[in-house]
Amino acid sequence: MNAPFELQIALRYLLAKRKQAFISVISLISTLGVIVGVMALIIALALMTGLQGELRDRILGSNPHIFVWKRGATVDYKATLDALRREPHVVGAAPAIIGKALVSAAGQQAFINLKGVDPAIESQVTDIKGAMRSGTLEALNSNDPESPGEVLLGSDLAAQLGVNVGDSISVLTPQGTLSPMGMIPRTRRLRVAGTFNLGLYEIDSQTGFVSLTVAQRLLDKDDIDAIQLRLDDIYLAPQVADAISAKLGDGWLAQDFADMNQSLFSALWLEKMAISLTIGLIVMVAALNIVASLILLVMEKHRDIAILKTMGASARSITTIFMLQGLIIGIVGTGVGASLGLAVARILDRYKLIRVPVDVYQISHVPFKVLPFDFALVVIAAVLIAFIATIYPSRQAAKLDPAQALRYE
Repeated sequence: MNAPFELQIALRYLLAKRKQAFISVISLISTLGVIVGVMALIIALALMTGLQGELRDRILGSNPHIFVWKRGATVDYKATLDALRREPHVVGAAPAIIGKALVSAAGQQAFINLKGVDPAIESQVTDIKGAMRSGTLEALNSNDPESPGEVLLGSDLAAQLGVNVGDSISVLTPQGTLSPMGMIPRTRRLRVAGTFNLGLYEIDSQTGFVSLTVAQRLLDKDDIDAIQLRLDDIYLAPQVADAISAKLGDGWLAQDFADMNQSLFSALWLEKMAISLTIGLIVMVAALNIVASLILLVMEKHRDIAILKTMGASARSITTIFMLQGLIIGIVGTGVGASLGLAVARILDRYKLIRVPVDVYQISHVPFKVLPFDFALVVIAAVLIAFIATIYPSRQAAKLDPAQALRYE
């Protein structure tokens, strides 16, 4: 089947040679502009999506999906645990005691977050068991009567203190012993039972895990501070948290991971939008190039347009010719740019080519992830912008008066 004559003429103008080579160069520049714009936009979106997803996964691996806090003491937290496990979408629940401490060993000191957990069920709400680098989580439940207590340290924290499994550290907590001189901070010795690496520098460099019994003794607490929950769908965390708060009534507060890390996720979303809008201007510049190339083509081909009209071509056909030319530039540029952007993003992600400081960004390399929705949105938007860019030049070409165009030919 022969192609419509409008398409044939559009391709002929687009691939102009000899005297019209300048028009062909302008078209090539326009196409390159679309390619660069689409490629840059896809890579930028993949970067921000990958970064946001990686941080979210690491935060969820080291923290529960929901924290349920009790204002005041709980009468029987085990009964509350059983009740929360029966809630819809809840797949794990475990108690926690949280406090601050100053640890020291071999002349090195560090402030840490001390977390008391139940080793038997902590793996239901965090990935601590799979993150162990030495020792075991179960070692916190030591039955040795001579042991002062065990602690698990983040790998970066252990390296900072210069300790390994079996070494002892001093733990100083604000809760102390009342004396005639006032409150004296309490210092205890704990044995390092293992190290872990949850992949989040903030956790691995500032956190120590102990058993609930040791935490109660160190922090002078008779009860737990919170109940941790894990869900089967992280996107339902806000709704489940609200439902739990309403069901448990006054005195209880449920916070999901997004609420507790709201500032981080808000900043990442804002950066994603800002980068998208900024790089999206490249596509707009490419669209202006399409407008310029079509206007130049109309000026160059006014005689051809007049002849086509005298031969019976309608104004609609003339409009179609120039719209097709702009669309071809947009479609080719978008297709090539999208393919290159997808390929570059996957290569950068697979081989981890962009390294970043762990202590600043919490991750060792920049991850890239292209979402199907983002990819489709960029492709559709780029083609639509290219189509809109063709409207004005095409209408100007259709309005050309054949008599005026041929008068001085």
